[in-house]
Amino acid sequence: MQTRLVSMILILMCSYASIAQTMLVKDCGQKAFPGKIPPGNYSGITHVGGDEYAVVSDKSATDGFFLFRIDVDSVSGEIKNVENLGFRGDSLKNADCEGIAYRPLSGTFFISRECDNVISEYDSIGKNTGRKMNVPDVYKKCAGNYGFESLAYDEESHLFWTINESTLNGDGECATSLNHVRNVLRLQSFGDNLQPVSQYAYIMDAPMADKKSSNYAMGVSEIAALDSGRLLVLEREFFVPSLKFGAFVRCKLYEIEPGKSEPIPFGGDIGANTKFVDKRLVYSFVTRLTLLDWSVANYEGMCLGPKLVDGSRVLILVSDSQDNYGGVLKDWFRTIIIR
Repeated sequence: MQTRLVSMILILMCSYASIAQTMLVKDCGQKAFPGKIPPGNYSGITHVGGDEYAVVSDKSATDGFFLFRIDVDSVSGEIKNVENLGFRGDSLKNADCEGIAYRPLSGTFFISRECDNVISEYDSIGKNTGRKMNVPDVYKKCAGNYGFESLAYDEESHLFWTINESTLNGDGECATSLNHVRNVLRLQSFGDNLQPVSQYAYIMDAPMADKKSSNYAMGVSEIAALDSGRLLVLEREFFVPSLKFGAFVRCKLYEIEPGKSEPIPFGGDIGANTKFVDKRLVYSFVTRLTLLDWSVANYEGMCLGPKLVDGSRVLILVSDSQDNYGGVLKDWFRTIIIR
């Protein structure tokens, strides 16, 4: 009996260890650095090296990226300062640049454009190299402004990852603030050769909103690559009522391991028997706009930052302020410590 009990405990411990890998250490909160960086529409961020990060804005004059220096305290994980080192861009008109990923092996950047769902390569000074990913045709069915919002690169597995922000035409109905529909998405990986590798079905949580809105966005706004094939997925719900006050952004961070899931055929139907990627909630938080609380932040960019002295890891998030819209929204930066 005792031997059987010990065996059961060991099985449970191993099962837990295989699921609960990434854990929240603490949320350092958000900070803004007015005067240090230009008001923007920052929608993607990637770690280049040291304290330098490349950031895309979906409203910059041309395709390309800003280079920011982000000083993170090595003990607390809090951001001490953010400095703009300038814009590195092409002569191409901005095509709604939303996600960015740095590939150290080639020293190049890949930017996902939501207007046409093209993912192109750019050199170190922001010039388009002419190379782009072979995106499966199914993504031509993206609904409106709900295309490739995210992009990440896993240096260990040599895979790029992206996902459509909301449900594709033909896969179902997009979530609204009234319908309580869960968005059904397609998670896609690409190899170093820029060819598609695998596609997985991903289902979001149901919306929390249950009222009519003047503006509403519900979707996956970013992905960050961890290690051992694991990803962090940022589910974001942005609700704005007609009077503006009462607006909120709810963010949920989920950990997934696509390699342990069953892929779907490129463009294959997603139906009742489709197996969705397993996901585990790591952390969630809400920012709001009320008379006394103007913390509302539409987080669209996310990447891994440095390791702290205790071995934990910094996750850096950046928000889209729509150029400090109405003097209310700010270019918030947030650090979350994970282990």
